[in-house]
Amino acid sequence: MSNSSIAQPEQSLGSLAVQIPGATAVFRKLKLDFCCGGQQSLNDACASKQLDVNTVLDEIRALQEQSPPPDAPDTTSLIAHILQRFHEVHRQQLPELIRMARRVEAVHREHPDVPRGLADHLEDMEEELLEHMAKEEQILFPMLLAGGNPMVVHPIGMMRHEHLGHGAQLEKLAALARQHKAPAGACNTWRALYAGTARLTDDLIEHIHLENNRLFPAFERPAQH
Repeated sequence: MSNSSIAQPEQSLGSLAVQIPGATAVFRKLKLDFCCGGQQSLNDACASKQLDVNTVLDEIRALQEQSPPPDAPDTTSLIAHILQRFHEVHRQQLPELIRMARRVEAVHREHPDVPRGLADHLEDMEEELLEHMAKEEQILFPMLLAGGNPMVVHPIGMMRHEHLGHGAQLEKLAALARQHKAPAGACNTWRALYAGTARLTDDLIEHIHLENNRLFPAFERPAQH
């Protein structure tokens, strides 16, 4: 997603839901109807619920911020970035995507393009990712933060292997979500779902890249001498 256009109060709930992955969770929490009432502007919707539009905007705009990894980072700052920008985000993304996928599969079950099996696949991804991230947080990252040791190549090797599995899961996700392109006339929930699966894909690819190509190599090289 491009961050060139920042969320504005005049935008409709429906357009914000589709353009900004994660906005649906904000709207749902505040009981703002982005699906059937999606044509209403954020300004009007907040006014009708006596909500402060600037507070809501701040929450939505925070979803648009993509903090870059630190330049030439030390291990501590790179791991902190991975934990905040990816581990925390994945834990927020997946439950909302699963909820929306279940809804789309149920409401549009007669539609020829309905993504049958998408919610189940997202649940499988969530289960594997949570287990993978827990291993990094509890075992690997503490070892790296302590400076590493000759044995660290083994858990790194396991994480690299699991990353290959995540890549295969993303390929299946793209197939189930029809390359993240909603059919003509799709409702806001369906369009927001595919915006979210596209965002998850981008985030997970970047997450794996940072670990495989920036974090891990510094601790693998000593073992090669």
